[in-house]
Amino acid sequence: MRGANSLPILAALTGVALLSLMDAFMKDAALAIGALTAAWLRAVFGTALVLPLWLATGARRVPRDALALHLERGVVSCFMAVTFFFALTKLPLAETIAISFVAPLVTLYLARVLLGEAVTRAAVGGSLLGFAGTIVIVGDRLGSAGFDADTAWGLAAILLSSMLYAYNFIVMRRQSQVAGPVEVAVFHSGVAALLLALAAPFFFVRPDAGSAGYIAISAVLTVAGAMTLAWAYARAEAQKLVPMEYSGFLWASLFGWLFFREGVSPVTVFGTALIVAGCWIAARRQDTEQAVV
Repeated sequence: MRGANSLPILAALTGVALLSLMDAFMKDAALAIGALTAAWLRAVFGTALVLPLWLATGARRVPRDALALHLERGVVSCFMAVTFFFALTKLPLAETIAISFVAPLVTLYLARVLLGEAVTRAAVGGSLLGFAGTIVIVGDRLGSAGFDADTAWGLAAILLSSMLYAYNFIVMRRQSQVAGPVEVAVFHSGVAALLLALAAPFFFVRPDAGSAGYIAISAVLTVAGAMTLAWAYARAEAQKLVPMEYSGFLWASLFGWLFFREGVSPVTVFGTALIVAGCWIAARRQDTEQAVV
């Protein structure tokens, strides 16, 4: 990675790290007050944080096409977040992140169908290698921990969240072409806050001071991560940036141990090595490389 071409990749890696740390704080909060309450409060705090910034930097009248994309991604992201945070309450942090890596693999082909992006051999190879690493990790986890009702619910939730996440990448790419990072962040949090508010009377649990603090920190990390990723996706193709998501496992392993003392097995280390290799291969893709499709 050299010159200006490396900046979107570095931004994407930074955004993933910020959001991985957010996941750790949100897991703690979701275990205490439930995934729905935690997700709603994060969206409310995030909106309160970024809305004044958007207004202060000259909020524009949002065109209809941009508004449609903001609403679409807001709805998708809302359900994606709720199912993901629910999965975090049933599965370890690192394994949850690992399973979610099916999303970048799906996104490569959605980018071809919906965005018209060419899929290169390096992009496919890097993503498949990273995905193979996740299979190694998940297989080790399920083999050692057994399979119970909580595991089943957690897997169902993270698989649904991953499919929504894959589509979210595509909408993010379109969204970043018509709106700046601050505007993207405003609607990302705002739409989710309004949508979850409709159901809040039925699920809301009053948080204690610790949980509220963790959710506030999560909101800051969410806004920072969303803005960083929006900047990156405005400057590089989705297939080039999506494999950077695999680096999230490294952060999830670290934060899982720091927050919850979740260990990492030798098999997980091997799987992580495959993931890092996949990221490296995809990042070195040359613009002149021949596309597969």
